[in-house]
Amino acid sequence: MNLHEYQAKQLFSDFGIPVPPGHVVSSLSEAKQLTGEEWVVKAQVHAGGRGKAGGVKRVSSAAELETAVRGLLGDVLVTHQTGPKGLPIDKLLVETPCEITRELYLGALVDRSRSRLVFMASSMGGMDIEAVAASDPEKILTVAVNPVTGLQPFQCRQIAFGLGLEGGQIRQLTQIMLGLYRLFTEKDLSLVEINPLVITGAGDLLALDAKINLDDNALYRHKDLEELRDPLQEDPTEHKAAQFDLNYVTLDGNIGCMVNGAGLAMATMDIIKLHGGEPANFLDVGGGTTADRVAEALKLIVADEKVEAILVNIFGGIVRCDLIAEGIIQAIREINLHVPVVVRLEGTNAEAGRKTLEASGLSIITADDLADAAAKAVRAASRRAEGEH
Repeated sequence: MNLHEYQAKQLFSDFGIPVPPGHVVSSLSEAKQLTGEEWVVKAQVHAGGRGKAGGVKRVSSAAELETAVRGLLGDVLVTHQTGPKGLPIDKLLVETPCEITRELYLGALVDRSRSRLVFMASSMGGMDIEAVAASDPEKILTVAVNPVTGLQPFQCRQIAFGLGLEGGQIRQLTQIMLGLYRLFTEKDLSLVEINPLVITGAGDLLALDAKINLDDNALYRHKDLEELRDPLQEDPTEHKAAQFDLNYVTLDGNIGCMVNGAGLAMATMDIIKLHGGEPANFLDVGGGTTADRVAEALKLIVADEKVEAILVNIFGGIVRCDLIAEGIIQAIREINLHVPVVVRLEGTNAEAGRKTLEASGLSIITADDLADAAAKAVRAASRRAEGEH
């Protein structure tokens, strides 16, 4: 789950990380109540590249502030991260500008290859860190945190020296990094970034931007953070899937996938590609799925107008294949499905499940194995796309 910049900065402030003074506005009347002349107006969307897309404006009068607010609120912002549809703007962060002498980058994430929380920093702040890593990898500084001892002050100083900081700036960076570490671990984050972390004209460090990603698996421990979710910034289908505990990611292909287990889902998408098809989604219904959840999953898939065929790939370990078969039949009858459905069942009560499907009287295509299922799904999608029903 992602947070808006203003939400992330509130958390930063709670953990002692300095941020610029600012106000969140969701209407022109709220903006008119602000006092002062110079402001930076920032569209609140879950995407980077806002500045290049016109989502960040510096204004120097009340009239310019009103113009900026009118132009952004209620509009859609399209950046290189949003896709062509963009994301809606229903809130703005209006901040006091500051003098900037340097822009740095500071971030933290879980490095699964090292089983460590890793801090990254760069003197090339304000740029896409991925681009910096590709073109100037030597500009990326990293320290890995031992989970037993936690982040140590000497590691913070190591980063500070690498960034060329001096005097009080070293102490400030140490406090910022220690605050980020506490925030990361106490709130179960998966990613935190400050880009840019600026040095002001007075020589102080200031978090000019803030990005936080939360670990969805830990949200049950943070109900206050879960309430910060903004459904308008999420794919509608993915948001609806989450309400049924389904793991769904929208893709660009035309073969809908419904699989139990993330690894099996990835393998299913791979074999669809191997047979010349394109998956329309990643959908993991979970190892303990039920007939009702299968029905909801199929409804989500067919809501995508691109889908020309559906491949259901179920391995019955905990779940019984005959119950899954009943869920498939129930869903097809409920939604009057006309898209070809290819089903591969394996494991517990798989034979009973196949017999249930065959006796349903519905035009369900059964498959002997995964390769057979993928080939049949690709063929069915191609025929439907060409108008051969």
